[in-house]
Order: sequence, then C-alpha cells, then structure tokens
Amino acid sequence: MNDTLTFENIIKKSVLALDSFASFSYIEIIIGLLCSFGIGMFIYWVYKRYFRGVVYSYNYNVSFVLMTMITTLIIMTISTNIVLSLGMVGALSIVRFRTAVKDPLDIVYMFWAIAAGIAIGAQMYPLAIMGSLAFGATLAWLSKKKVRGETYLLILQHNEEAGDEVRKTLQKLNTKLKSKTIRNAFIELTVEIRLVDDNTAFMNTLNKIEGVHSCSLVNYTGDYAQ
Repeated sequence: MNDTLTFENIIKKSVLALDSFASFSYIEIIIGLLCSFGIGMFIYWVYKRYFRGVVYSYNYNVSFVLMTMITTLIIMTISTNIVLSLGMVGALSIVRFRTAVKDPLDIVYMFWAIAAGIAIGAQMYPLAIMGSLAFGATLAWLSKKKVRGETYLLILQHNEEAGDEVRKTLQKLNTKLKSKTIRNAFIELTVEIRLVDDNTAFMNTLNKIEGVHSCSLVNYTGDYAQ
C-alpha cells in the first residue's frame, strides 16, 4: 500500500528526497557556469561596443552576465526533477519587473541572455555558442547598416521679435517641430533635426540672431516627454 503511486509519494520522492541530485555531476555544474559566464561576457562586450543610446549604463550591461548565469542555474535545477520544475515555474510566475526599458534593442539583449542560459542549462553548449556568435555577428552587421545620419533635438529659446528670423533659418534645415511653448513674450521651440556629418555650424547662426536667448542640441532616440 505504501508503494501506491500517489501525489504524496511523488512529492516525497521527487522533492523531499531529491535523489536525482545525487547523480548530478559537479563537473557539469562548473562547466555550465563557466560557459554561461563566458557567453555573458560576450554579450557584455557586444552591448558596450555597439551601444547607440544616449547614456550607457554599466549596471544594466552587467545584468546580462548575471542573467545568463542565473538562467543556467535555474534550468539545471528544474531539469533534475519534474515536480521541482513545476514549483519553480509557479514561483517565478509571480515575479514582476517594473523597470521601464525604453530602447527595444535592450529587450533583445535580455532575451539573448535568457536564451543562452536556457541552452547552457540544458547542456546544449554548441547551440549556445554558435547562436551567440550568430547574434553578435548580426548585431555588428546591422549596426554598420544603420540609417545614415543621427537624430537630435534642437531646443531654442527666443522672444517674439526673433520669431521670423528663426523660422527662416529653420526652413533651410531638415527639421520637424516637436513642441512649442509660449510664456508671455518668451517662446521655446523643440524641433527634430537630422545631422549627417555632425556639422553644427547652424547653431552659431541661430545664436547670433537678435532675441535668441539659448540654443542647445541633444541626442534623440525616439523618447521625448514635454
């Protein structure tokens, strides 16, 4: 009667006893963690080398290395016991990440780290290595194929008297109005402009216009909040 296959017996044998861990090789654990660390560092290097955002985050980049290793550890753990895997999936399902990821390419790097960790945890080392090399080569190639020219935000502050002269100057440039704020006789313009050869001589022209108080240029990645 004690040998009856019941849910309670399955729990005792699979979770409480954890006999499957006895046959797990420590060498496989070390190899898996070392491989995940190596691929994580490769992701770290690719992200740092081909980063095109506004502000580079060291901590965010380091998280790719740790994410690869943690995912490997999780897959190694759940692959030893089917009941334990169901429990861990249930536990992970309640995790919520509230950090906003503004650049869609950052999400790609996250999935890359997770996919590499899953492949390594499943001991599919050739797939993890070859896939990571393919991803890195693709990102490097696409980075060189990026659209020619960088997009910036030009922020102008001027009075009403300088409005006509500023408008004529902006018409000569490839600009797109993003916002306009008027406070009494004070006007603030935010326009989108694309620069091909980093030529910012037009800023000197705008700054010399009578009535222009300030002229600034910032890199624009698609996210703008007024």
